[in-house]
Amino acid sequence: MLDIYIDADGCPVKEEVYRVAARYKLKVFVVANIPIRVPPTESIEGVVVKGGMNVADDWIADHIDAGDICITTDIPLADRCLSKKAAVLKPNGHPLTEKSIGNALANRELLQGLRQMGEITGGPAPFKPADRSRFLSSLDQIIQSLIRAKNRG
Repeated sequence: MLDIYIDADGCPVKEEVYRVAARYKLKVFVVANIPIRVPPTESIEGVVVKGGMNVADDWIADHIDAGDICITTDIPLADRCLSKKAAVLKPNGHPLTEKSIGNALANRELLQGLRQMGEITGGPAPFKPADRSRFLSSLDQIIQSLIRAKNRG
């Protein structure tokens, strides 16, 4: 089944996911460390995980399957989802793939090392309207691609 998993802490495109998922009649899991308000519908489930760091990531990685979609900016989580043959999309609309995840992991390690040495590396770019538009287009393309692949069988 094609389900969507949102790494919800700080995700700026939850509402967009809800609308697209409703159009395709898909189940959405909104996973976070704190309660997040979700629309009162059976197709959207809020999942609150208690515990330390990465508990929400662990929940997603344990439940996601091949052909599902994960919405996240977390590179290690993206890697775990890709290893299970799930699709991964960042909220800015850029997909992470088997081809791109190696570079993303290496870049993350490099920046983490620079931060530990006291270098100022800045944060992520501000979220812009163009990112939201790109996200909607990319999500729609990924869903259609997964549906076609599922129908081919």
